[in-house]
Amino acid sequence: MTTEITTHDGAAAAAAAHTEEERAGALAERFLAQFGGGVELLTVELGRRLGLYAAIAEAGTVTVAELAERASIAPRYALEWLDQQAAAGIVDVVGTDPDDARRFALPAGHQAVLLARESPAYLLGAAPLLLGVATTLPAVADAFATARGVEYADFGDELRLGIAELNRPGFLTAMRAWVEELPDVAARLDRGGVVLDAGCGEGWSSIGLARAFPAARVVGVDLDQASVDEARRHVAEAGLSDRVSIVRANAADAPALAAAARRPVALVTAFQALHDMGRPVEALAAFRTVLAEGGAVLIGDEHGAETKAAPADEVERLKLAMSVLHCAPATWAESDAVVNGTVLRDHTLAAWVRDAGFTSTEVLAIEHPFWKFHRLG
Repeated sequence: MTTEITTHDGAAAAAAAHTEEERAGALAERFLAQFGGGVELLTVELGRRLGLYAAIAEAGTVTVAELAERASIAPRYALEWLDQQAAAGIVDVVGTDPDDARRFALPAGHQAVLLARESPAYLLGAAPLLLGVATTLPAVADAFATARGVEYADFGDELRLGIAELNRPGFLTAMRAWVEELPDVAARLDRGGVVLDAGCGEGWSSIGLARAFPAARVVGVDLDQASVDEARRHVAEAGLSDRVSIVRANAADAPALAAAARRPVALVTAFQALHDMGRPVEALAAFRTVLAEGGAVLIGDEHGAETKAAPADEVERLKLAMSVLHCAPATWAESDAVVNGTVLRDHTLAAWVRDAGFTSTEVLAIEHPFWKFHRLG
């Protein structure tokens, strides 16, 4: 009997060790793949900063020397970057010319991802966003150790740009369809009225609203001064300064919102913003105070499963990683009253909405890979 138990225990231990070896190998392979993907994405950021993708696309095809001349970079670096981009499958090598005469092209499909700023496939913002969270990591580590936050502004231009560029296509191409899920509100805006766009960032949501509803006036509000400055510039470049104004204010400050709007509003929007607010209940209550009779609040924000999964799917993992590296520290810097993080789960939003005094909520039938949309009234 003793021998049987020993044999069974030994087999179980061997099986467990084999399983742990497999887990170690799988995690090591995953880390290696993620490291490769991360450094490749940083070479994409290099291409964005230096205008290399645009230079290739404008020319159709380029040699190393031609790219160096067009982009005003050193030929040796042009060679290094083009070789790497070709190896990564981002640019194509055209023809069979010898090395010095090789020609490179950016495929049309890849141009949609890297250059077509209103394409649903456009994802160039991921590169500066990654750089932004990476360069701020020491400050986040210090915040972990000292129980404090990291100011949004401290994450730098790259993170702000990355977020703006990732959201830009949806704001400029899908806004009309989103608001039409509130048909009564859309009809009011077609006749005129005011939209308050809370947490407008660099202004693309406000611009999208103004384009979607040419008779409406839009007031974008954000707490970050650099975002406000960029938003005002984008509004001016879009020729919309007569109908779109950008104001620096805290979305939880009801008097400031009322002063910015100047009259009751038909619609308050908050896109990918509520989860980052340090006083979300106060913000929602402030939204309610500026609504006109029959007006509504439209929330589009990061959603997640009601129960936490371990392991989670890739989308949830991405959101939770961004929560650790950015959203939780940035929110904490604004207020330690509520530090929600990136994922806004339904039960959390329901509690905030109830505490803010809203009497009706509706989940809207809008498909989005990351967000869920809610109407509050």
